[in-house]
Amino acid sequence: MKLIDQIGTVIEFKDIPKRIISLVPSQTELLVDLGLEKSIVGITKFCIHPSHLKEDKTIVGGTKNINIDKIKALKPDIILCNKEENTKEIVEICKNIATTHVSDIYTIKDTFKIINQYGNIFNCYDKSFELENNLKNKLNDFHKFIKDKEAVRVAYFIWKNPWMVAANSTFINHILQLNNLENVYNNKERYPEVDILTLKNVEVILLSSEPFPFKENHIKELEINFPNTKILLVDGEMFSWYGSRLLKAFDYFKNLQKLLG
Repeated sequence: MKLIDQIGTVIEFKDIPKRIISLVPSQTELLVDLGLEKSIVGITKFCIHPSHLKEDKTIVGGTKNINIDKIKALKPDIILCNKEENTKEIVEICKNIATTHVSDIYTIKDTFKIINQYGNIFNCYDKSFELENNLKNKLNDFHKFIKDKEAVRVAYFIWKNPWMVAANSTFINHILQLNNLENVYNNKERYPEVDILTLKNVEVILLSSEPFPFKENHIKELEINFPNTKILLVDGEMFSWYGSRLLKAFDYFKNLQKLLG
């Protein structure tokens, strides 16, 4: 079997991969929900869903730093990466160890593609078809829910010192748009550093739980400069974990809309 991954690499499979290393937390969770947990031999320290995996599987490092010797010792049939989560150097190292598949996710349509590809690669067609249908049903239901909601101007912060936001050309921005949330940084690309004192015309500031763990004290800090702006802590996994996490995300977004008023 041959297929082209999401960065355009042609990959040929002689057999169904039985030993999987996942270097992407959201994709690790997706593998489990596709019934592939027993085939996973290595994960990152950030692969926290489901929680018991960190006790059962070998930790091979983080998403940006890997232990090459550990990965080699696991003798993987395939290593799963992501263009944003993993560096180009890591991908090249992995390619020299085993077949390496790289995802590149900007939209929910891209998520459907990766679910389909995993169904083909790992011979779990029924599970992937079921998951995709469930996601599409959730998405269609959410479209109906959100269609009459008024747009809200937001800024979505992912880091502090320096202040950084999610801007255009990101999966987070796609999810904001889906929620009818107008990103005030949509004119910038990816994850720029910003001067928070220049932030204007924003109705709601969203502070993500990851990668920077924003807490209540950060809300109080921002309220000094933005006394008339609603400031909310949000679950970063719901905005940035593509894959099966989206099954839970749409109900979360419905509740978030209530907080947005």
